[in-house]
Amino acid sequence: MHRLIVILGDQLSTTLSALAGLDADRDVVLMVEVMEEARYVPHHKQKIVLLLSAMRHFAATLQGRGVRVDYVRLDDPANSHSFSGEVARAVARHAPKRIIVTEPGEWRVLQMIEGWQAALGVPVTILSDERFFCSRSEFAALAKAGKTSRMEYFYREMRRRTGFLMAEGAPVGGQWNFDSDNRKPLPKGTRPPARLRFSPDDITREVMDLVAKRFANHFGDLEPFGWPVTRDQALAALDHFITDALPAFGDVQDAMKTGEDFLYHSLLSPALNCGLLLPDEVCKAAEAAYRAGHAPLNAVEGFIRQILGWREYVRGIYWLEMPGYAATNALGAARPLPDLYWTGDTPMRCMAKVVGQTRRTSYAHHIQRLMVTGNFALLAGITPAKVEEWYLAVYADAFDWVELPNTHGMVLHADGGRLGSKPYAASGAYINRMSDYCDGCAFDVKEKLGPKACPFNYLYWNFIDRHEARFAKNPRMAMPVKTLRAMDPARRAVIREDASRFLDALPSSGPSWPRRG
Repeated sequence: MHRLIVILGDQLSTTLSALAGLDADRDVVLMVEVMEEARYVPHHKQKIVLLLSAMRHFAATLQGRGVRVDYVRLDDPANSHSFSGEVARAVARHAPKRIIVTEPGEWRVLQMIEGWQAALGVPVTILSDERFFCSRSEFAALAKAGKTSRMEYFYREMRRRTGFLMAEGAPVGGQWNFDSDNRKPLPKGTRPPARLRFSPDDITREVMDLVAKRFANHFGDLEPFGWPVTRDQALAALDHFITDALPAFGDVQDAMKTGEDFLYHSLLSPALNCGLLLPDEVCKAAEAAYRAGHAPLNAVEGFIRQILGWREYVRGIYWLEMPGYAATNALGAARPLPDLYWTGDTPMRCMAKVVGQTRRTSYAHHIQRLMVTGNFALLAGITPAKVEEWYLAVYADAFDWVELPNTHGMVLHADGGRLGSKPYAASGAYINRMSDYCDGCAFDVKEKLGPKACPFNYLYWNFIDRHEARFAKNPRMAMPVKTLRAMDPARRAVIREDASRFLDALPSSGPSWPRRG
């Protein structure tokens, strides 16, 4: 045998660097399903189904092209359930001259791979992941040049490099960012399009049966499952988004509505993050829709910015700042994660609706994550590592490189401003403006204090109060600090009392399943 090519569960792309130059007669591709990866956080049942089914379909695709695939299933009696253990067994089976792997997306996994050569006595080559627009080394160079201090600067640089939505060196439409046009609530009577979902085939059904047996105590509903698990399905999902949802995506991308789990969002991040779609082809499809007059510029620019700008930026920050990044806790948050994140059992209608949707679908869009569940965690001062574990576990698109910076930096401001210049904190007024969640809630969003007041209202001012000295030094927080300082001391005392009363009453027993160390 010539080479053992190891393919990870989020590397399901036939153009993967590890597969370049593959010799079908001499090389073997290794793919493994192991408990070590399935249980290091309590992944949502649908997330496990998505990855295992997509892996099995991808292996079948390679085999259909004449590739020798050594595939170890989760229920194989000989499975060691350790990634390194399965690579060691494969080395014993095939005696390769070299192990080839594309760099992983997680620091923890990279540390593991870097130990294989010494442990196994076989040379290991780790290749760059070329599926991204900006390599790790390129991002490091941009950081050294001072072009990554904020995402907007990085995004403009990537627009220039790729040419997306550019004309003669300038941004199409005369401005780089149309975010101010994309903050409208959903107009009354609006009926978003029915979204394309995919019925499980025999392979997926087999995986669903396995998950039902092996992961019965994990968070989330198993059915209905409708995520794309093949390349063809992912391409169909892309076409559906571009045709049916992208034209209206921009204006209301920040809106939230009861009973509308998906609105106009792309739903492509699970397929993108496991490799069934490539960011370049997704951005090209969106740009083509604009050039053809099918979708307006604010919608297309906003969507491309999510991929070319934000997705690439958080990956760059992750690899530039790890491993120390995850340990930072600039705001000293130390409260346990409340049980309501797992149960959805709370009279706060917005939290109950978003957690309930997450349980049903393993999905919530960026504003639901940032300004509902994330905003609550920020204001409550929940320990960053526990919030990050929850986000990593419950969402189908959550992988460490994308989840950690988004949650740690954007949601919790735990990095002290590395990712965002100010904390994304808000009172109940924002949620009321952008959703219908406040309708019929047990709390009154217009009440500021007392047992009937929306908890977001007094939690917001308690948050500003706790960090007054820090925020006073931040120009973007000057207004709330000024307002706080103008408050009557007695009112500030009541705010602190209301916040303590509410937060101290939250049950926080935590789940019983295995947790990330």
